[in-house]
Amino acid sequence: MKQSETFQNNLVDLVGNITTSYRHDDPSISYFKTDLPNRDIIIQIIHQLRQLVFPGFFTPQKLADSSLEFYVGDLLMSIEEKLKKQIQLALRYRSDVCTEIAKQQAEEICVEFFRTIPKLREYISTDVQAAYDGDPASADKVEVIFSYPGTYAIMIYRFAHELRLLDVPLIPRIMTEYAHNLTGIDINPGAVIGKYFFIDHGTGVVIGETTEIAEHVKLYQGVTLGALSTKGGQNLRGKKRHPTLEDNVVIYSHATILGGETVIGKNSIISGNAFITSSVPADTKVSVKNPELKFKGGAKQELVESSDF
Repeated sequence: MKQSETFQNNLVDLVGNITTSYRHDDPSISYFKTDLPNRDIIIQIIHQLRQLVFPGFFTPQKLADSSLEFYVGDLLMSIEEKLKKQIQLALRYRSDVCTEIAKQQAEEICVEFFRTIPKLREYISTDVQAAYDGDPASADKVEVIFSYPGTYAIMIYRFAHELRLLDVPLIPRIMTEYAHNLTGIDINPGAVIGKYFFIDHGTGVVIGETTEIAEHVKLYQGVTLGALSTKGGQNLRGKKRHPTLEDNVVIYSHATILGGETVIGKNSIISGNAFITSSVPADTKVSVKNPELKFKGGAKQELVESSDF
């Protein structure tokens, strides 16, 4: 496509101004330091890991039991080739170690990560079961696997969390932010989440880095598990800032629960739009008083309040 004469006449100045602006950037953000992990390849890895977790669901070919070992071996080799390179780049970016050391560390991390796949599959299968059990609109677990955004976001979180436990820089957050972009569900890879976790609908859910969630917990859309204050900025790094949810807790839509010392006791239910900054005992229902409703015109009807939510 031919450039306009006006553009051509200004091209030298435009290039000069933009490249000059690069040199005023924060020196910690270096464009020339080293190669960075490739986001597109990391997304490919996520898709392949999903194929590993659910064999036969997201592949064009039909699997047979006789070819399962070949399928898994071939898939592992493909993932390892990509993941090893991306981890190597991430390690060199973070610590500037030499190429050979980064390569060796990346190879070891890949093997350790692949050893967690059976455990990850166990946890993810409980998440699928929780979604099916908790949603009467779900036809079956196959529908959950194929189409539920909450289950997809949780699965990607579980991949990212294991990589974070192995001290892999950058890649875990790239993974969970990819899920965030797709689903509207923001789960920090540092959060600790137990089995049978279900996020219903999901859009707008935020789960902070130091959140701890036990088993059989259910969240609805718009729930925030956040920090009470972030005024301390980087000085708060590594400190418990986000709440703890014990077993069998249900949090309804658009509830906000803040603070590292806030614990929601087991079997508790938090109603929609609640704003909580202190702990809630076990076996407690927390509700928000409904605002007064006013109707103009039409027949006057009796409003019935319900204690259920």
